[in-house]
Amino acid sequence: MLKVLAVFGTRPEAIKMAPLVKELGLYRDRISCRVAVTAQHREMLDQVLNLFDITPEYDLDIMQPGQSLFDITSRALNGLKEVLTKDRPDLTLVHGDTTTTFAASLASFYLQIPVGHVEAGLRTGNKYSPFPEEMNRHLTGVLSDLHFAPTDRSRQNLQSEGVSPENVFVTGNTVIDALLATVKKDYLFADPVLNSIDFSGKRVMLLTTHRRENLGDPMRGIYQALREILEQYPDVEIVFPVHKNPAVRSVVSEVMGGLDRVHLIEPMDYAPFVNLMQKCHMVLTDSGGMQEEAPSLGKPVLVLRDTTERPEAVDAGTVVLAGTGKEAVLREARKLLDDPGHYLRMSEALNPYGDGKASRRIARFLLHRYGLDSELPGEFTG
Repeated sequence: MLKVLAVFGTRPEAIKMAPLVKELGLYRDRISCRVAVTAQHREMLDQVLNLFDITPEYDLDIMQPGQSLFDITSRALNGLKEVLTKDRPDLTLVHGDTTTTFAASLASFYLQIPVGHVEAGLRTGNKYSPFPEEMNRHLTGVLSDLHFAPTDRSRQNLQSEGVSPENVFVTGNTVIDALLATVKKDYLFADPVLNSIDFSGKRVMLLTTHRRENLGDPMRGIYQALREILEQYPDVEIVFPVHKNPAVRSVVSEVMGGLDRVHLIEPMDYAPFVNLMQKCHMVLTDSGGMQEEAPSLGKPVLVLRDTTERPEAVDAGTVVLAGTGKEAVLREARKLLDDPGHYLRMSEALNPYGDGKASRRIARFLLHRYGLDSELPGEFTG
């Protein structure tokens, strides 16, 4: 019996780990999978746990008002020391690039417990962009024993850093597994405002911004560009789930408050959010995960950042790195609105990030690696 402890703390991690936890549960005769959450983000994490019907065996509940990276790291590290000492798994599974991910990897290393890193090998090459995620990925990669890379480029990044090829396995991204299991063709929203939007007659932009490095003037530039888009294109509407960070909300209120055809709404649960993504015309975001999700639904993405750890999407033509400058955002948005051919090329480009079978590949790899199944599954080839 292989004892696995899956550790996560934020909504994005939960979304991407949930299908893997469910998949591992299908092999109860050979794998015991338990879940520990730090609740680095409490409310947003709970939404996903409820959606996927996951009850953690361990809940550290570390979130506090005004928490800093120092607070999150120290509380997660000390809390996970107790969990790992009690549980003694054969393998700790972590995901991506959060502070919880780094702390769980470090705690496992201190206790000499092997680490498996899901969504391994993403790099921008700039340690401060995204911050602190880029270094969280690097540090977790150094501490990990097994690396589940979503793409071949991620594999190449790891191998260039000295990771042994036998410890890297290309799986695709588990976020596509979660997405395809959640999107429904005839989805109805609980919010009457969203149900009232004419998604077929209007070109609806879905906007999200939350990155620390975009706070202040970068966000202001993005929003000013979108004000001009609304003035120039009467058929454009914007749906903007506004992050709870007061630093985000103050700029949103200053630049976009009270505008016609702008729907400022509260952050959404995962299920309505991805179904909103399915209905919209295009996506503008500084999120990482949405660069993978939206192309699976045929939605062009303008990435509101100067760097991306997902260059495969840029190469495939599913996203454009638009930056945060007003003129650059205006230029790229107008291309998609004015040029049907450009829009079609982006919407029909093949998503390089997965086929909905990443979780199964990881589970089958673990069975093989730990001598519980003789067959090694095939890798994701894009």
